Amino acid sequence: MELQPEALAKLQTHELAPVENALKEIAEKFHAGRAQGGVTAIRHFPAREPRVVPMPASLPKRLVEILKARKMGSLYTHQAQAFELAREGKHLVVVTPTASGKTLCYNLPILSELIEKPEARALYLFPTKALSQDQLVEINRWTDQLGDEVRTFTYDGDTPQDARQAIRARGNLVITNPDMLHAGILPHHTKWQRLFENLHYVVIDELHYYRGVLGSHLANVLRRLKRVAKFYGNCPQFICTSATIANPQELAQRILDDKVTLIDDNGAPSAEKYFVCYNPPVVNPQLGIRRSYLNETRRLARIFLGRGLQTIVFANSRLATEILVTYLQEDFAAAPGGPQEVRGYRGGYLPLERRTIERDLRGSQLRGVVATNALELGIDVGSLDVALLAAYPGTIASTWQRAGRAGRRTGTSAAVLVASSAPLDQFIVQNPEYFFGRSPEHGYVNPDNLFILLNHLKCAAFELPLRDDEKFGSLDLRRLCQHLEETGFLHHTQEGWHWVSESYPADALSLRSVSSDNFVIVDNTHEPRVIGETDFTSALPTLHEKAIYIQDGVQYQVERFDYADRKAYVHQVDSEYFTNAISYTKIKILETFDSAPAVPARRNHGEVQVNTQVVGFKKVKFHTMENVGSGELSLPEQEMHTTAFWLTLPHDMMEALPYNSTDRLDGVNGLAKALEAIATLLVMCDPRDLGASVGENVELEVAQAPPATGPANAALKGGATAETSQAEIAPGKRTVVRKIFEPNIYLYDSYPGGVGLSEPLFRMCGSLLEKTHKLIAECPCPTGCPSCVGPIGEIGEKGKEVALEILARMLNTVHAG
Repeated sequence: MELQPEALAKLQTHELAPVENALKEIAEKFHAGRAQGGVTAIRHFPAREPRVVPMPASLPKRLVEILKARKMGSLYTHQAQAFELAREGKHLVVVTPTASGKTLCYNLPILSELIEKPEARALYLFPTKALSQDQLVEINRWTDQLGDEVRTFTYDGDTPQDARQAIRARGNLVITNPDMLHAGILPHHTKWQRLFENLHYVVIDELHYYRGVLGSHLANVLRRLKRVAKFYGNCPQFICTSATIANPQELAQRILDDKVTLIDDNGAPSAEKYFVCYNPPVVNPQLGIRRSYLNETRRLARIFLGRGLQTIVFANSRLATEILVTYLQEDFAAAPGGPQEVRGYRGGYLPLERRTIERDLRGSQLRGVVATNALELGIDVGSLDVALLAAYPGTIASTWQRAGRAGRRTGTSAAVLVASSAPLDQFIVQNPEYFFGRSPEHGYVNPDNLFILLNHLKCAAFELPLRDDEKFGSLDLRRLCQHLEETGFLHHTQEGWHWVSESYPADALSLRSVSSDNFVIVDNTHEPRVIGETDFTSALPTLHEKAIYIQDGVQYQVERFDYADRKAYVHQVDSEYFTNAISYTKIKILETFDSAPAVPARRNHGEVQVNTQVVGFKKVKFHTMENVGSGELSLPEQEMHTTAFWLTLPHDMMEALPYNSTDRLDGVNGLAKALEAIATLLVMCDPRDLGASVGENVELEVAQAPPATGPANAALKGGATAETSQAEIAPGKRTVVRKIFEPNIYLYDSYPGGVGLSEPLFRMCGSLLEKTHKLIAECPCPTGCPSCVGPIGEIGEKGKEVALEILARMLNTVHAG
């Protein structure tokens, strides 16, 4: 166990905070080696004193008085620096930890501007509606004291229709999200003329959230925003805030397409904190099976909650969230008729329900909450004592963001990472020095992704005609517009390209998912009522007929799934199991952009078609996690064109492996699982942004053979089949077509058009193979486990052995070359 001497000495003292007592109990109970399980590391982060400077001389006196009334006689150094640079007209990105006062970095210069220039306007963009509502509460604390000079409103999908006209006319500080800006404001910019004519500031909060697909969309939405503002004779200034990532300035400049000044010298204080890595113990060394990470999270949560410590538990999926809510509500059952002490929080809950949970957390009415990443962002949930992470979130940046939800104000706090059996989790907790010593990931976006750019170009043309000399991204605008003209969307005149279609392009483009359609969940237990909604992608595996849908610990069974009307009808049940969907993926190569030897294999990069279908489901029993049944499904197949990197394993190499065909295929499947885990590390992406699949690359070999002496379709060596042609090449000879099986291992971008992940994998193929070999070879299991190539039940008894043999042959050749 990696235990800092400082942390060890601190936990051995007699006067310990409640959190430290709980950590001491955990360290003593669950002490073991890294591979066997238990606590693998404890890091202690001492409290830090603030660094402050006097109030800036140019700060309006009314704002100074309000701050002093809040017992703030000075500013943190980064707040003062942000104020001065913003007043100089520079675009900014402020990068400091959670609870460091980033909000004042944009509120002070903007409120100053609104006080001094009554006609000025500001637009605040938050990634979620929940965060928008939370920040509205903070802004209202200012407006209550500033009066009518600052008129703040939220404008999102929940805003009543009769209030929208008043907001457009009176609001000088409008809070919204990128989705509403994209679909509800920019297409109707003529109604927002006063805003765009006087738009001085745009705030982009939680910039690190906008990576990959969403960030690529946001960059294009901001291109459209600046284009509309320029039409009204305006050029707004941008202030961004971000949690710690490796390249915040580069990300901001890529999204804004402009020069941005970085502020990252944090002057805020921080309270004392512990960070613990915990690996569930091995229960079957032969199979490499560990205790369920959900059950272990439950055990640890009981210790913290039992000591009266307010705890937030983060899970990586909606299903895991609801399973943990069910467990903890059983452990801390409410008094008859009383409120629950533990609640769930995730997307899909109705807005009013989420606001109630946030309020109860701030007021300490709730003992604990189990949440998805919906509470990862800066929503104020008060002073929590412990953050429990059920499985590695996928990125270092996200891990620290979740850990920062505990100890936001004062007092000792703790964050505990409970590893799952996934290879990435095991790598992190068994190599904690990698996690603690590594800088957070880079944020990458690809605004010029053709699929994304073309759709935003439609929206831009709908908003204003596109001029021939106009620049919108780095691609050839004229060629793109000609394509849109050929497909009936645009018409060219001397003034430019005009929108002529009757469609509303923004409504057909979702910034967050492949489809903009959400499924509504209707409870038919008594009177029909809507209890939530879910996005299109999540609906198919979670709301199919006979699925167990869980919300805030309440179980429902789906009785009817109406795909056409986007509705799922459910009724309450008391089930001993939950369901997991089984999906099937098929990939077809459309175009190969590049190909090179990875002798004896080949590495490739190109465009592919990915077809995915949910074909069944498993019933998994609560607590024991045993499979208690299954069912077949036939849901509509989903098709996507994207980019991929793939390895082609040649027929000769596969035939030379001293194993039967079943073992060879098991080894390829196990290798694909390990490659996927390492690939997410190399390109530093969210695991959900990258998919993996194994497919067939069938080549035809034409040959001459003697007349068949056995059955016409006798099996050839290696499992290939023969087909006899009617045409004779020579007397006594016949034509034979031999189908040669060569497996392809695909790693593909999980978004239409791709977001730029597959091309770097093509370049880093050598490093990818070496690190994958290291992961599998150093795993202590004898025959494969969930932490390397997968459990023996999925990849067979020789799956690990075959995967290592394939890698060894490729790496030996690479090194020899």
